[in-house]
Amino acid sequence: MKKNKLAIAVAVLLSCSALSSCIGSFALTHKVLDWNKNVGDKFVNEVVFLCFHIIPVYPVAMFADAVVFNSLEFWDQPNPIAANNVKYIKGNKGNYKIESNQAGYVVTNQKTKEVMTLSFNKESKSWEAQSDGQTVTFLTFVDATHVKLYGSDKVIELSQAGVLAYQAMVSAKTFIACK
Repeated sequence: MKKNKLAIAVAVLLSCSALSSCIGSFALTHKVLDWNKNVGDKFVNEVVFLCFHIIPVYPVAMFADAVVFNSLEFWDQPNPIAANNVKYIKGNKGNYKIESNQAGYVVTNQKTKEVMTLSFNKESKSWEAQSDGQTVTFLTFVDATHVKLYGSDKVIELSQAGVLAYQAMVSAKTFIACK
């Protein structure tokens, strides 16, 4: 009887994985890995990494992501682990705190406390930036492989050549804006 229940449970889990066709964000696994990368120097990080495989922190996190949290994402439910993910980066004009949420991202300059919100508007299929009460649409999806950029009627293909064209456009506008 136990073998039948185990076989049924394994079959259900495999079916869920096979039918979902959604890789998911693996947010829990990434959070554990991000924490592990910042424990200490590279030797301490490696020891913790190996211990987390022996204990088995990483296998349990990956299993929970694959079976529970990524399944929630597939069925259009919010992933409670992925919500409000926080990263800190160093930029040319200071250090920034970037928080992800269901709507997009909140970017805060750590020094000046200036805040910019980046969010995706599903109705217009556009990414928008909000700061100081102003909203600017900076990227609009024309179709699955093309986007239109802020301040331009030019449509860019989502490919390596398109990204290079976008970089050239941004560099030219930044240069002109700085004059």
